[in-house]
Amino acid sequence: MVAKSAVTENANQKICRMGTVVDGRKRLSSGDEVKAAMMASYFGNVLSIPFGKKTINELKEKPLSWVADAIHEYLEGAVTKEHFLGLIDWVEAHRPEPALAKIYSSGSRDGPAFVVSSGQRFPGSRVDFGWGMPALGSYHFPWGGEAGYVMPMPSPVRDGDWVVYMHLSVGQIEWIETEAAHIFRPLSSEYLNLSNSD
Repeated sequence: MVAKSAVTENANQKICRMGTVVDGRKRLSSGDEVKAAMMASYFGNVLSIPFGKKTINELKEKPLSWVADAIHEYLEGAVTKEHFLGLIDWVEAHRPEPALAKIYSSGSRDGPAFVVSSGQRFPGSRVDFGWGMPALGSYHFPWGGEAGYVMPMPSPVRDGDWVVYMHLSVGQIEWIETEAAHIFRPLSSEYLNLSNSD
């Protein structure tokens, strides 16, 4: 949908980049219950964000199964224990310099870029700061780049529904709202059962 929202004269040369957040906790502890327990109690992120790129025309013309195969191809090298061990070595070798995933800094000079994450394991229903369960949980961090961000999360009110957080350009959001209205509904206070009906 992001590629389809791009209005460009040179769609054969313009590209669309998509990154996918990969959780390294499972990969670093696979098959070892002690390591799995240690990683489960670790506070912080153990993430990698591999990405792939295709021309806008390819993404518009090819079937969704082709896009899925392309995503699986670029993820293949990043879902291994070896990848995360190498990433840890790289981070240690470059300390204390701050680092940013390449897709965030690549911008959109030659086409749109965005990252897809997953908040499906976000424990929103188990969080209570003393005033009850939250109506919705999400997050935003301004990284300063031009890459967008998409994160599906479980709905706090309906079993099986998702809340899809999208930090994209205005044009991309408008296109998605228009062309995918049969899939996405705007998030409202009524949906979250926050209406003042007292």
